[in-house]
Amino acid sequence: MCGIAGFVLPSPGMPHPEIEARLWAMIGTLRHRGPDDEGVWTDGQGALAHARLSIIDLSPLAHQPIASAAGDVWLTYNGEIYNVAELRDELAARGYVFRSRGDSEVIVNGWHAWGPALFGRLRGMFALALWDRRSRRLILARDRVGKKPLYYAPTEAAFLFGSEIKALLNWPEMPRVPNLRAIDHYLTLQYVPSPETAFAGVQRLPPAHYLVVDPDAEGGRWREPELVRYWELPEPQAARAAASPAELQRELVAHLEEAVRLRMIADVPLGAFLSGGVDSSAVVAMMARAGAGPVKTFSIGFPNKEYDETRYARMVAERYGTEHREFVVEPDAVAVLPKLVWHYGEPFADPSAIPTWYVSQLARREVTVALNGDGGDEAFLGYARYQAMRQLDRLDRLPSWARLGLARLCSMAPRGIGRRLRLGQIRDILNAPPERPERRYAGVIAFFGDTDKARGYGAAMQDQLAHSALDLLAPYFARAGSLVEGANRADIHTYLPDDLMVKVDVASMAQGLETRSPLLDHVLLEWAARIPAEIKMAGGTTKALFKAAMAPYLPPQVVRRRKMGFGAPIDQWLRRELKDMAYDTLLGPAARARGLMRPDYVQRLLDEHCALRANHHTRLWALLMLELWYRTWIDGAGVEGNSATPAYRPAA
Repeated sequence: MCGIAGFVLPSPGMPHPEIEARLWAMIGTLRHRGPDDEGVWTDGQGALAHARLSIIDLSPLAHQPIASAAGDVWLTYNGEIYNVAELRDELAARGYVFRSRGDSEVIVNGWHAWGPALFGRLRGMFALALWDRRSRRLILARDRVGKKPLYYAPTEAAFLFGSEIKALLNWPEMPRVPNLRAIDHYLTLQYVPSPETAFAGVQRLPPAHYLVVDPDAEGGRWREPELVRYWELPEPQAARAAASPAELQRELVAHLEEAVRLRMIADVPLGAFLSGGVDSSAVVAMMARAGAGPVKTFSIGFPNKEYDETRYARMVAERYGTEHREFVVEPDAVAVLPKLVWHYGEPFADPSAIPTWYVSQLARREVTVALNGDGGDEAFLGYARYQAMRQLDRLDRLPSWARLGLARLCSMAPRGIGRRLRLGQIRDILNAPPERPERRYAGVIAFFGDTDKARGYGAAMQDQLAHSALDLLAPYFARAGSLVEGANRADIHTYLPDDLMVKVDVASMAQGLETRSPLLDHVLLEWAARIPAEIKMAGGTTKALFKAAMAPYLPPQVVRRRKMGFGAPIDQWLRRELKDMAYDTLLGPAARARGLMRPDYVQRLLDEHCALRANHHTRLWALLMLELWYRTWIDGAGVEGNSATPAYRPAA
């Protein structure tokens, strides 16, 4: 894993010392991602920078930026390619000579040999920038599911790119202007969906795409960049539905074993996150079966048992004799929040970023690489919201009068009962038009719904009421055969890359830790995508196929347990440790002056939550992280005289 950054000028002209100074400044913001080595390169127009976390071939021969054997293609790259040996052999047979064992040299020679066909050959995770001196073009590319991040910004002076937005913001002429449409999307989803970012003028390269940037030397500007998708998930197949459960379970285990084995290759210490859920437990089981010695496992727990999974993690650790480490988090939330805001760089309200931060910190004390269980819920239908969509499919068979009657009953329930049973959400789902399935999904996934926004948005956000982030989900429902498949496809293309992958990448790379996700191996994902939803969720049970396949390898308590999720007790923190900070920050003069939210609406959320009259923690957390982001990245520092935590800056 590494940090990459750089730029391309419309035409040569900037002095080399100035180019190099700007490159060093950009990559200096990413040294946490690559503490082992760094380098810059330029030919006067293309300019690449790299901060390296050494995993394979620790020698200087794998230094980046790196050139092709012919010297006419240069690369800076972040990721790991697991089929690198086969690709190297194929290229060597074509006459390419290699100096290192690293995968970066295979990628740069692979582009030289195959051009864009290279990306479909790569099995692994990557974000890369290639400067092809033959065509004077910059090529940016990202892996199939978005495990590794890549941002870019076309400006008049240069086309900028980097692993994190902070590298682009280090460019002297880069403005820091909030993107209110992206902020509206964030308040709906708790993250900013691709391709937009919270900064106007900065975009995120979508997963499974490459971008060709062609400087127009004569015009002194950019031709329209060419964005190309190189991979898509296959559709479910009837033939897979006809396979026997035993056959599918055997195939699943074989695919997972291979995916895990490929990800255990490293020249540095390696371990695994073990949450106690079925996904991470399955990965640890396959690691132990691979027979490479005791697996180092790491777990995070909380004093509150509602959020603590460590006893299940210990069951798996004991079964496989892992070298297990666990840490009970009693965080100084006021101290950790500014660090999260600085490292994430955009508003990000997934509270599981906190335990992910701490488990990454714990693991990095002993290993440089950690495998995880990310992706199992998306690949094998593990979320309760898929059950809700399945039930809604059934309700759609009722006459319209019956559905309207159920919606009215939900509205008539006493307020307390309605909140506990989420009858308001059920009512909204029932009332949503069947021809707009993405709107019906809103009742399950939206944090600030249309009603919340109409009541709560201030003057600055009124224009955003005319559109909805949920429209981004519509294409995935349009191509799906059921609400379950539509919701799943939407999650794979939005929630997975823009929330889960961002969460893990940022939290782990802040510690200089590489994480690998066997359940997101694209071969395994393609296999799972061909299996119809009714097989993966047989009998309405989430992840039924996966649990059945893993049952022989895991303690029964782990397989049968209720899904807990990898969260944090923010509902309680906002009533105790973070109460004063939340009031001061969200109702302070800076927040009021922005005009994003109506102060009376925010006051009501805070008062009702702290008085235990309602549970508004998800909305309050999103608002808190948004305001802290403004203070760190737009204002540039904490507001003087306000008791909110000031902006964080890492030690030099």
